[in-house]
Amino acid sequence: MSNTTYEPDETVDARGATCPGPLMDLIGKVKESDPGTVIELRTSDSGSKTDVPEWLDEAGHDLLGIEDDEDESEWDIYVEVT
Repeated sequence: MSNTTYEPDETVDARGATCPGPLMDLIGKVKESDPGTVIELRTSDSGSKTDVPEWLDEAGHDLLGIEDDEDESEWDIYVEVT
């Protein structure tokens, strides 16, 4: 996951937390961030791969990408605050 093409301004490390923890952590960070901020959500909860994009769509923020590290069962989800 270190070969990312995204350069996050902020990182939310929610590895080890279960649903809805990672999403709630991300929502908190988004609420305190300015438009244009790129946030990286690091998660080990596979549900985040669907929960986060659904929330972003409803909230109007942009999903930049999801990087999988299946060997580690972790994902990096990149979001841009709008």
